[in-house]
Amino acid sequence: MAQHGDSEPLAGPPPGAAPPTPGPEWEPRAGDRRWPPPPAAGASAGSRSTVGDARSSPAPSGEVVGGTSFLDVPGAPPATRRDGWAWFLLAVIGFVVGELVALILVTVAAAVAGESSQLTAIEKMASPPEWYVGVSLVGLWVGFFAAPWIASKARGTGRFVADLGIRFRPVDLFGVVIGVGSQILIDVAYAPFIHNSKSFTAPTTKLTGSSHGWGFAVIAVLTVIGAPFFEELFFRGLLFKALARIFAPAGAGPSVRRALAVVAAVVLDGLLFALAHGEWAQFVGLAAFGMVLAAVSYRTARLGMNMVSHASFNLVAVFAVLSSRGVIVH
Repeated sequence: MAQHGDSEPLAGPPPGAAPPTPGPEWEPRAGDRRWPPPPAAGASAGSRSTVGDARSSPAPSGEVVGGTSFLDVPGAPPATRRDGWAWFLLAVIGFVVGELVALILVTVAAAVAGESSQLTAIEKMASPPEWYVGVSLVGLWVGFFAAPWIASKARGTGRFVADLGIRFRPVDLFGVVIGVGSQILIDVAYAPFIHNSKSFTAPTTKLTGSSHGWGFAVIAVLTVIGAPFFEELFFRGLLFKALARIFAPAGAGPSVRRALAVVAAVVLDGLLFALAHGEWAQFVGLAAFGMVLAAVSYRTARLGMNMVSHASFNLVAVFAVLSSRGVIVH
């Protein structure tokens, strides 16, 4: 006789017996408030494969299947306009929290470095010290990560990776072309005006201007790897999805109204992306790139190609600094 756990299959119910009542295995995972839908009344155990369960059904991440956008996937978070507003509010709170955490960490780091009395002057520097740049970025990213996490738990399925679309595919390497191409196009567009704008290179200078040696390498890693991950998670994984759900009309299926809603979400996401950077000389270029990234996230319904594009975009800026210095470590 086979013991419990052996490979011999368990016997089914006797002929004519009523189908068993769905047990816990039918229920979604903790936090999965909408996906998958519960079995229909009277469904038999044999219908389990058609209904699906939380462990075998695709996560409601909005992943494109057969040309379907995340707006057409039932239960894909944010699932309702109300959830979209909740995600948007969490994005605002997350940005504010990130700024506050950055301020606290900078204050602590300044005290450790014995620079507390110079902190005000350091904040106004065109090329602040490496510790100031690194700590500021990490503090801001705390908010950029916490907001999407809470949104997934409170107004999503609770599956963070699936809800935000953190997936990569080989085709995402095309993001290198998008990132490098966007940087080149923006440089060409700005070329007639660069000689009139001394602050055009201010963002890159502020990040890397005073760093040298291994410090420059650390800042470069934060810029090329850290920034693309956290910013795409926040601006496209959280904010853009919130805006798209808020603007899009209720009901699945493509329509002129939904197309206009998606365009509005793309444009607003790009503008907010540029606004958050606070670099007015580069506002138009950053807004345009933000819109490109929002469009990419909508078409792919994941963040892989976005992160590759963003990393490539930033890498070009780092290489521009290297070309003026010659080396990273010396």
